[in-house]
Amino acid sequence: MDVEEESPSTYAYRVSALGSMRSMTNVDFPLVTLVKLLLFPTMIVATLALAVRLQGEVFTSYYVILALLSFLISAHVFEEISLYRALQRFPVFVALSNILLRWVIIVAIIVFLGYATELHGHFSEPVLLRWFVITPVVLLGAQVAARSAIYHVLTATQQTRNAVIVGANQLGYELCRKINDDRLLHTHVKGFFDDRRIQRLPLVSDAQKLGELKDLPDYVKENGINLIYVCLPMASQPRIIRLLDELRDTTASIYFVPDIFMFDLIQARIDRITGIPVVAICETPFYGFRGLVKRVSDILLGIFILLLIWPVMLAVGLGVKLTSPGPIIFKQRRYGLDGDEIVVYKFRTMRVCEDGDTVVQARRDDDRITPLGRILRKTSLDELPQFLNVLEGKMSIVGPRPHAVAHNEMYRKVIKGYMIRHKVKPGITGWAQVNGFRGETESVDKMKARVEYDLDYLRNWSLALDLWIIFKTVLLVFRDKDAF
Repeated sequence: MDVEEESPSTYAYRVSALGSMRSMTNVDFPLVTLVKLLLFPTMIVATLALAVRLQGEVFTSYYVILALLSFLISAHVFEEISLYRALQRFPVFVALSNILLRWVIIVAIIVFLGYATELHGHFSEPVLLRWFVITPVVLLGAQVAARSAIYHVLTATQQTRNAVIVGANQLGYELCRKINDDRLLHTHVKGFFDDRRIQRLPLVSDAQKLGELKDLPDYVKENGINLIYVCLPMASQPRIIRLLDELRDTTASIYFVPDIFMFDLIQARIDRITGIPVVAICETPFYGFRGLVKRVSDILLGIFILLLIWPVMLAVGLGVKLTSPGPIIFKQRRYGLDGDEIVVYKFRTMRVCEDGDTVVQARRDDDRITPLGRILRKTSLDELPQFLNVLEGKMSIVGPRPHAVAHNEMYRKVIKGYMIRHKVKPGITGWAQVNGFRGETESVDKMKARVEYDLDYLRNWSLALDLWIIFKTVLLVFRDKDAF
């Protein structure tokens, strides 16, 4: 039987979740795991000690309490740090901003506890200020240094593990490529085992077909294989069970890589329900602590922005009222979180207020748009009332843009995965908008592209990505050729 072929770009896009699936079994060396879990909490304590020393003060028992408290809080606030992921898609400052925002949360908790327990008077304000300021920079430097140091330590000790992959298929090829690309794994894939006739192997380093499944147990024992990755489809269950029985006489670690990657994974991770493992195929990125971070950031940024823009909103409201008949605020039904209907606010920019079963999108040179409305739409000032939607909890500052209910009902029938974008709250701005998909979507293909960016946002969400999108939105407001 020949290997089933599939578009490499399509399959690579789907199995990209191999590098981002959360809560998977840890295959790191113990040293790497320890660094990923404890580096930031340890550096925060060390930076506190440095701040006390630089101020010429004594590290009293109160500072010991503060050190322990900050260690415990930071261990929960900071997720396991990434030593592998390269910032290829976003600027370097994204890493620093991600650290900075989580550090602000830690500082806020510490300050609150200090005043609640009336212990704040036992600490020197210059020490705390110095600590608060230099810690984010220290953490960023520590992460960069840790990556380099761990690589050199593992290289010096020659702790390279040998691995083989069972299943010469697209999933196996992609897994091989990712293992070889991650230098910190220090794992070398020797090759593939498969019963099928292989016409060709893609370019995956020096890996090759080493034999059939019956040859695997002897090869593992004779060649010091440490890791075995089984990438056979679930339909091959009898073969897998027979293979596992034959491998009981080896000491190799065995991992099963399920072919769930045939699906378009959104925030894939492994959870447990009373001890039974379940695999999340499609999930919101805002579960648990991440949901709290998203909501708190929306509230804080929303209040801050509203305090800055209320004079502009007042002026725009008066302008709308004086230049054309009709309400100042245009309210339209949109789909929100989980597909529930919400009412979205905008400054009225048209002479009509359409919100029925058929809504015609605004077009360039649309005669329904008022002269002032054209300016408001060009500069996105018509969207400002949506910050009230954010404070209401119906929208987020960053997320997939909400579409009219009539448009949702039309596109959900023709675009695969369209409704997945409603796993999160709609946003005032989004990843699609800062990548050129703002304004009218005059074709299904253009809407498909916008939806792909929305789903990409769900796959890769981070607070730093939200800030980057906000930053790019500000730059685009006055020079976006697609706005009208």
